Amino acid sequence: MFTGIITATGTITHADQRGDLRIVISCPFDPAMIVIGASIACSGVCLTVVERGGSAGDAWFAVDVSAETLSCTAPGMWDKGSTINLEPSLKIGDELGGHIVSGHVDAVGTLISRETEGDSTRLVIQAPADLAPFIAPKGSITVDGISLTVNSVEDQADRSVLFGLNIIPHTAEVTTLGSLVVNDPVNLEIDTVARYLQRMQSLRS
Repeated sequence: MFTGIITATGTITHADQRGDLRIVISCPFDPAMIVIGASIACSGVCLTVVERGGSAGDAWFAVDVSAETLSCTAPGMWDKGSTINLEPSLKIGDELGGHIVSGHVDAVGTLISRETEGDSTRLVIQAPADLAPFIAPKGSITVDGISLTVNSVEDQADRSVLFGLNIIPHTAEVTTLGSLVVNDPVNLEIDTVARYLQRMQSLRS
């Protein structure tokens, strides 16, 4: 379980296709605090640590990425040299600063536009039709592992949805959102509460 509050970014230094894809991510964590078998959200994807090493502030860890995960996540995100948003799993007593995030990607969206709005950046992302019922103004959504508040929603003729986000300078600086460009794919996870509400409504009808 996660909150969508990114604690660091990492860089994929190795990507080795075995039975699954074994990737190694360098990061500024303390390897003594990375437990083998622990979960770390990597740009919104919950993955299990299988190796770790390095030194405090210059650590690395390895994870295995299955074919299923590759098929459900943003193309190119697992390439060597890619930057990844990182969040270790919640511990009892941790602050719930964002919203409840499972680390299970529901769909891949596309950045449609990026504009400066005051000191912030306005992003508009297109999500597929399957996610449209779960995205609402002032609701929560996870984009590449980051907990964000939806500011606007525009339903499209093809049943997809455009939703707008305002990214403050701090978030742009400490996550990958600062380097996103138009047409980039992003991992999306809908709000858990919205998921269950939709399920209950479908059973009633």
